[in-house]
This record gives sequence, structure tokens and C-alpha cells, in this order.
Amino acid sequence: MNALKDIDKPYAVSERIAPLVRRVLARNPSPFTYTGTQTYLVGDGADVAVIDPGPADPEHIEAILEAVGKARIAAICCTHTHRDHSPATVPLKALTGAPIVGCAPLTLDDDGPRADAAFDPDYRPDRVLADGETISGEGWTLEAVATPGHTSNHLCFALPETGAMFTGDHVMGWSTSVVSPPDGDMTAYLASLQKLYEREQDAIYFPAHGPAVEKPRQLVRGMIGHRRQRERQILRQIEAGRETIAEMVPLMYKGVDERLWPAAGRSVLAHLLDLEKRNLVKRHEESWSLMDKLQ
Repeated sequence: MNALKDIDKPYAVSERIAPLVRRVLARNPSPFTYTGTQTYLVGDGADVAVIDPGPADPEHIEAILEAVGKARIAAICCTHTHRDHSPATVPLKALTGAPIVGCAPLTLDDDGPRADAAFDPDYRPDRVLADGETISGEGWTLEAVATPGHTSNHLCFALPETGAMFTGDHVMGWSTSVVSPPDGDMTAYLASLQKLYEREQDAIYFPAHGPAVEKPRQLVRGMIGHRRQRERQILRQIEAGRETIAEMVPLMYKGVDERLWPAAGRSVLAHLLDLEKRNLVKRHEESWSLMDKLQ
């Protein structure tokens, strides 16, 4: 939790962080959520959008409403439906009548250990945005950018008026995103990273956790390289005779808090499933082998 010292933590306070953008930080810090969930308010006029309203915490909801003031909430937007992102949609809609707009609903009973909360079973959107669809208000537009991988329903939101991109958990400056099967998909995640890398118009990323990313394409390029390095590590582990995830994780994640190893194991599994699709490895119940050893 030493990382929490890296940025200020003014919980339940609205902060101006960029043109058209304010932030309200939820009081849910953890080794998995950094300083907590950052809810973003977009717009300075008669109507605003709320992105990732966060947990259904009364203090946080009150802070959002205070920040909105006399403006109308035109849309309550969610990047995905983990419980640190979307539960506040229900009370916020009840208090304001604002529509819930954004990602599709998604609930899994068991998605394995991961680096964030479980799925929110109560999320009920009034409108699901497809890739490229937009919503708008006075002086602002939000464009949905489909980025499956961390979850299959993950969306980012671009703000073309300023070049900002709200990246949810897809890209974060403080940590890589865990991709946890069965819903998390490494093949989709890497394709979504490439999609963002090709968007030269995005000047800054605002993730749901951690500081803004001021050199987004540079970071995304590094993230793609990091994932390719991980898959090479996995192939070397198998080649050296360590053919189970339990054997791989302690060596691959030396120095990482052991509480994060179960989530790290899910990412290793996601890589293995991607490698299996590419005919580079084969599964044998709990162990894996290289395909060239089978021929």
C-alpha cells in the first residue's frame, strides 16, 4: 500500500483535473484498486455525464451529487460491471432519474481470483452503447470505444473535444490489468490494446484507478511488449519443465505481493489459453506442454 503515497487522496471531494473533467475519488483503496475508484464528471454546462459512479457508498454518492450541483445528469456511464465501478448506478438513478448508459450487463457466479471486485448483478442499463456510438451534452461528446479483454463488456469513452480517453480498467498507469478467464480474454485484450495504440487522436488517458497517463501511446506500446514478454516467459517455464501455473507464478512474479499471486495466476492462465489458440501449447488437465514436443 506504499503506492498510495504517490498521489493525493482527497476522498469525497470534486477536483478539476482537466478541461471539462472533474474527479471524485471513492474511499475504497486496496492493493487491487490503488487509491480507490475515480468517478469522472464530464461537462461544465447545464448537463453532465458521470463515468464509473463506483461503489454504492453514501459518502461517495453524496459527493457526486454535490459536485453535479444544479446541473442535470444526462447519463450515468459505466466502463464495465465490477463492483468497484457500477453499483452506485442504482441509487444515483433513483435520486436523479438519470439514465444508465454504457456497457452491457454481465454477471458471472465465479470468475476466479482477480485484481478487483466481482461482478455487479444489479446493473441494469437503460441503453447499451455499441462501438462508435455517442452521447452528448452541452459542450461535450462521449464516444464508446469497445475494448473487451479485461472483461468482455468493457468500454472506454473518448472525449473528442479535449482528446481525453476514459480507460476504466483497460489501461492504468499504476498497474497492468488482470485478465481473468473465463470472461477475461487475453486475445481480445491484446487486440484492444492495439486498437487504442492506433488511435493517435487521444492525448491523455484517465483510468478508473491511479494517475492520468500523459503519454498514452508510449504506455500502450510498452504494455503490449510486456504481455509478449510474459508469454515468452511462460514458454520458457514450460520448456524448463515447470508445466503448471502453480509452479510458474512464484518464479514469474518474484517480488510481487503474494496476496496478488492468485490473480497473477489468472493472467498466466489467460496467456496459456491465448497460446493454445495459436497452437503453441496444449493443455493436459492442470499441466501444459509445448506443441513441438507433441509432434
